[in-house]
Amino acid sequence: MEQTFMKERPILPLVLSMSLPMILSMMVTSLYNIIDSYFVAKISEDAMTALSLVFPVQNLINAVTIGFSIGINAVISYHLGALEQEHADNAAALGLLLNTLHGIILTFACIGMMPFFLEMFTENEKIVDLGVRYSRIAFGFAVIISLGMAFEKIFQAVGKMSFTMFSMMCGCISNILLDPVLIFGLGPFPRMGIEGAALATGIGQTISLVIYLVIYLIKPLPVRLRFRRLNFQRNMVLKLYAIGIPATLNMALPSLLISALNVILSAYSQAYVTVLGIYYKLQTFLYLPANGIVQGMRPLVGYNYGASEHRRVQKIYRVALLLAVGIMVLGTVLCQAIPSELISLFTSGSETISAGTSALRIISIGFLASTVSVISSGALEGLGMGLPSLMISLLRYVLITIPAAFLLSRFLGASGVWHGFWISELLTAAIAYVIYHRAVRRQA
Repeated sequence: MEQTFMKERPILPLVLSMSLPMILSMMVTSLYNIIDSYFVAKISEDAMTALSLVFPVQNLINAVTIGFSIGINAVISYHLGALEQEHADNAAALGLLLNTLHGIILTFACIGMMPFFLEMFTENEKIVDLGVRYSRIAFGFAVIISLGMAFEKIFQAVGKMSFTMFSMMCGCISNILLDPVLIFGLGPFPRMGIEGAALATGIGQTISLVIYLVIYLIKPLPVRLRFRRLNFQRNMVLKLYAIGIPATLNMALPSLLISALNVILSAYSQAYVTVLGIYYKLQTFLYLPANGIVQGMRPLVGYNYGASEHRRVQKIYRVALLLAVGIMVLGTVLCQAIPSELISLFTSGSETISAGTSALRIISIGFLASTVSVISSGALEGLGMGLPSLMISLLRYVLITIPAAFLLSRFLGASGVWHGFWISELLTAAIAYVIYHRAVRRQA
């Protein structure tokens, strides 16, 4: 039951052992998202449009449940490091209960709002019908999602990354296998169409949760869910939300950025909007390993911070930063060397490939600088400092990037938007470095 390996093992192998399982599972999750969209597109173009319109609400459910679970993760890690077992147990049980409540509220709110939400974006009754049919099933699993995310972060908080990887991969692989079976009615299964896609996703999420429950029951964790001794401590609840709310907003900000940039780019050509969408598909594969490092780093800095191992916290931060820099060096080289080949993976249009080639070469200038913001924001979440983390994300996604893109586009056209990316990354990196070190010094 001891967690002392988090403050005793050499830092580089420790960070790698915590991060690599998360990188692999996140890559599989990304693959599932692509395959899921592929099969839905085979139903009809209307089905794909409906799925795209439903996506922002799905993203809201994920943002709330994952964001709050990051709060659970940080609080548990801190109290384990401080050798406060009872508080760690209480944080796990209380966090799980609160996230279940979030799932219940999201289920009814999101299903109820979907007809009105969809009608804001389309007058096509068939698309609205498809979206409502999909969301009724998919959002019906919101409680399963909230429980699964809470367990995921509880397991990560105690360093059980291999179990998290196993659970996530089993859920995603089940979803991938069930998609064609339930959508098209293969074998003895009825043809369910878009409802089949939603059900496949829900079953995959349920399988992940069941695996977490089975592992928890047969292999005790360093934290226990003691609901009979649950203590609704006001400070504990406030701390969970103080980290969880900023983390939720952090996850929602990229959607706001994309929407704003689409408005700017659409004034020039639809091809530039397409390029932005392609860039974010490519960016996902590049930033997934970096996000995997953040997930592995979070419980380590939280545990060592709780144990008052402040020098070790700084070493973990630096190692994670160097690992992320290595990933971004590779991404920069690829985007500078073969940008047209990368863009052509998603389109055959010559105008889009040409515009995308220029965009990738410009945007990738800021990849290295972005590691400072990504790692600093993640480390602050692990330390329980949600507001400084949120400030970094606000600067990176809203306060600098959007104004820079708008102003530069007035002088450079659509290329100004691409230049806004690397300028924003450089400025945010400098500010993030200061925010992180000031926040850590104040709490030392």
